[in-house]
Parts: sequence; structure tokens; C-alpha cells
Amino acid sequence: MHWLDQLLTAFYDAKWQVTDTQAIYWREIVGNAFGLGSALFGLRRNWWAWPVGIVGNVLLFTVFLGQALGNDQGTPLYGQASRQVFFIITSVYGWWLWRQNRHSRGGAAVVPHWASGRQRALFIPVALVAVVLCFYAFRAIGAGFPVPWWYYLADSWIFVGSILATYAMARGWVDFWLCWIAVDLVGVPELLHFGYYPSAILYAVYAGFVIWGFVVWLRISRLTGPARIDSPAMEAVA
Repeated sequence: MHWLDQLLTAFYDAKWQVTDTQAIYWREIVGNAFGLGSALFGLRRNWWAWPVGIVGNVLLFTVFLGQALGNDQGTPLYGQASRQVFFIITSVYGWWLWRQNRHSRGGAAVVPHWASGRQRALFIPVALVAVVLCFYAFRAIGAGFPVPWWYYLADSWIFVGSILATYAMARGWVDFWLCWIAVDLVGVPELLHFGYYPSAILYAVYAGFVIWGFVVWLRISRLTGPARIDSPAMEAVA
């Protein structure tokens, strides 16, 4: 399979030379395209959202490690890279759950609904505590280069918020769209600051798409009423 190794190596090293001094790896562009495709499938409540997203996560993991993997594009964003790993783990769970729901219900893989007051009372404090813990953990580990203090706070917010949003999507909570908006409000400025322009632009476009997705899922939740947990798959995670 020597030809396959050559093909993968060529893709890994391929760049788009935007200017004489600015180049963008195609892995960043393609990875974000898969991320957008995942969001589109998620809007339609199609289980393909998860495997498509995993491909994007793998590509973006190699991008955000930056110079730590020998990429000359930019500064390593360890929080952004780490969250891709947790995306993959959470996506496997979402993939399994949506497929189970689809087979047991014979229809949609998930019924959009708001998280209950009890669920919010649990995940909001846990998420805030996790942001604080990640901030101190990321700062203790260090970035390997001089960064302002807010770098660690931004990465912690993005890291925790992204995991929460992915889990909420798997459960069918309308709240997950709001989680993504909160992540994008921090993620876009950070990516622009460190020169990850394709990701920043796509995240900005994605923010508009997230608002649209929120409206669509909100309408569905109002039509269907409170989601019923009446399938074996939902009972297993309730």
C-alpha cells in the first residue's frame, strides 16, 4: 500500500499558499468542512452527523497541535486539540445512541426537547467548576510559549463548552445549540488571534448556522411536546 502512504503524506503536507508569508494546511479546511457537514446532519437529526464529525475531529487534532507536530502554520492550541479527542469519545456515544433510537422507534434518531430543570441544575454548576479546574490544569501544564492569562481561560471555556454541547446534542437537548453559541463567542476571537483563519471564518459562519439550527429544533420541540423516554435506548441513559 505504498501508494496510499504517499497519498496520505501528500495530503498531510499540502498547503494553500495564501500570501508569500501565510500558508494554510488543507487539513484545516477539509476538517472544518467535515465539521460543518456534521452540523448539517445534526440539524436533520441524521445519525451520519457523528461519523462525519469524527473524521473532522481527527483532521483538526493534527492541525491544532501546530508546531508540536512539526507544522509551521501556527502556535499549538492544546485546549483546541484536546477537545477533538473528547469530541471523538462523545461522538461514539452519540452515534450509538442515535442509531439505537432510530431502530427502536422506526423514525427519527432523536426528539428535540429542552433539558429539564433538574438536568440544568446539575450540568451548569458542573460545567462552571470544570472550566475553573481546566483553567488551572492548562496553566500548570503550560503552553510551551509566552501567552496571556486569558489564553488558558479561553481554552478551558471552549474545551468544556464543546464537550457539553456534544453530549447535549446526543441527548437531543435544544440547549446544545446555545452551548455552541457560547463556545463560538470565545472561539472565533481566539482563533483569529493565533492565525487559524479558516477555522475562525468557518466558526463565524457556523455561529449563524447554529442560530438557524436552534430555531428549527425549538419549533420541533414545541410541536412534539416534552420528549418521551420510552425506548430501551433512552431508558439506558436516562
